[in-house]
Formats: sequence, C-alpha cells, structure tokens
Amino acid sequence: MPPDTKFLTSAQWRSSKRTPSRRSVSFTPPAPSCILARMDLSPKWWFKAQRWKAALRSVFGEKKQNYDTSLRMCPSCRALIDRGASVCPLCGARVRAPRSRSSGTPGRVMGGLLPVPSTANTVIVAFTIVMYGISWLMTQRAAAAALQSAPALGGISTRVLIELGAKCPLIFAGQWWRLVTAIFLHAGLLHIGFNLWCLIDVGPMVESLFSSSKFVVIYLVTGVFGYVVSLWWTPFGISIGASGAILGLIGCLIGVSFHHGTLGRDLRSQLWRWVIYIFIFGLLPMFAIDNAAHFGGLLSGLLLGYVLPEGEPETRAGERLWNTLALIAVVAIASSFVLMALNLSQPQF
Repeated sequence: MPPDTKFLTSAQWRSSKRTPSRRSVSFTPPAPSCILARMDLSPKWWFKAQRWKAALRSVFGEKKQNYDTSLRMCPSCRALIDRGASVCPLCGARVRAPRSRSSGTPGRVMGGLLPVPSTANTVIVAFTIVMYGISWLMTQRAAAAALQSAPALGGISTRVLIELGAKCPLIFAGQWWRLVTAIFLHAGLLHIGFNLWCLIDVGPMVESLFSSSKFVVIYLVTGVFGYVVSLWWTPFGISIGASGAILGLIGCLIGVSFHHGTLGRDLRSQLWRWVIYIFIFGLLPMFAIDNAAHFGGLLSGLLLGYVLPEGEPETRAGERLWNTLALIAVVAIASSFVLMALNLSQPQF
C-alpha cells in the first residue's frame, strides 16, 4: 500500500458522494424579455409584444412591474433629468413642474390591451361608430318604407348621407357645417372598418406625441382643410369619411419626424410608403375615393406636425390656450351636428 493512501470512514465516504450534487451547475432559462430583446423586432411590434405580455400578466394575476419615476425627459434636449428639477442641467431650459400621476392605469383594461373611452382618440372612434349606426338604421328604415332592399355590406344610401351632413354642393347654400359632419360619416362596413383601423393605429401615437388638446385641434383642422380642398377640386361632388383627417395625422407624424434625426428618418420612410400605398389605392377605378381630401389633410398635417411643439404645453398660459382651442373644436363639432339635426326636416334639394 503506498504511504500516502488514506482510509475514509463511512461518514466521510457518504459526505464525499453528496458533494458533487451540491456543486452541480444549474441552468436558468432566459427571461422572455431577454428573448424579445435579442429578436430583431421593429419598434411597432416590440411595443405590441410588451402590451400582450402586460395583458397576460394581468390575466394570470401577476403583479405589475414597478418602474422608476424619479427621472423624466427634458422637453428641449430629450435628456433624462431629475423629476423635481425646474431647470435642465444640460441645456439650461426651464422645465415645467411635473403633473401628479395616479398609481394605476385608468382608461385601459387587460393590462393596457383594450382601451376605454378616456382619450380623445377613443372618444372620436366611439362617436364615429355611433354615427355609422345611426346612418345604417336610417338606411334600413328608408329601404323598408320604399319596399326595397337595403345596400349590401352595411352600405349607407346617398340620400341618408346627404341628410346627415355629407360634403356636397349645399355648402355653397350656407351649410358650412357639412365640412365638419362629413368627417364622421362613412359609406359602409369596409369604409369605416379601414378608417377606424388606421385611426386606432395612428391616433394614439399623435396624441401621445403632442397632447389630447392638440390632438383634437389637429384632427378637426386637417379634416376640414381636406374637405375644403375637395370642395375646390370637385365642387359638385359628394364625399364623406375620416380619411382626410387620418391622412392629416399621418402627415403630422411625418412633419414631426424631421426633428428626430435618424430615428425620425426611419419612421418617415415607413410613413411615406404608407401614404404612397393609400394614394395608389385611391387611383383604382372600382373605388370612388376623394384623393383631393386626402391631399389636403396630408398637406395640413405636415405643416402642423413640423410647426407645433411636442408634448404638453410648458407654461400655464400655453395650457390654457390649447385647452381653449380644443374646447372651440369640440363646440364646433357639436354645433355642426345640431345644425344638421335642425336641417333634417327641410328639403335637401
């Protein structure tokens, strides 16, 4: 037996057999967020994936992740600064005092997946759906009274659209409110479905970039200007739909992208492709699409997006100004529909 050989007791032997199991290497799979971070996702799909993940957490009862709110973004240089700072230490710009925040996420359910009417964009979507429902009911009643079949695919009769405020030559007779009411009318399920899909996709981006008050003003101004251009191009044509205002929102995103360097250039290229597709679609002979209203909305949106400052107003005076302009826009919309309702009993031609 070699001199350096040692005998082990039974206790030592059992201990030596358990030692490797204590030192065994364990493998922890990467978190889903790490997997998503490694995937080459566009910003749009990355945010959608985050929203779905938050929805699943809320469904299965997981606690929502707490985020650090001690920092905020400087509206001038976009740097992260202390939340309570009144002056940006990097660019020297005066920073408005932050607004108080609630602990929850009001206005959304299923972890932020499904919105409820708590934002300007969602209210506009809901009101557009209500107006389509009213026009569909009027079409069904008119068809039943005339012993005729109603238009297929949820189509709305031209007479009903004119009664509810479509853009038509009656504008020259003093019915200026048709430039507003026409924004909220649609000719069928495909028409309203496509427009609402675009509005739900684009609207929240514009509203988050600017503010709810600015969003209301932008939506109304671009929609009305689109129909002004349409009235100039086809003064005797009939037109309805929110596509002019939606092109205005897209143009607004294109305009603001000029202030965001490389990231803005990438977004701008995607939006321009979208605009080209819409105008090519508008040239197809089987669809009666008002390209003049599209062009007017896009042009006015480009100008507003380039000129208007982003974010909430930085001063109380600016906040009062935009709140007043938004109130004027809401009153103009309400007044237009009141005038439309008063005009229903009168002959249209």
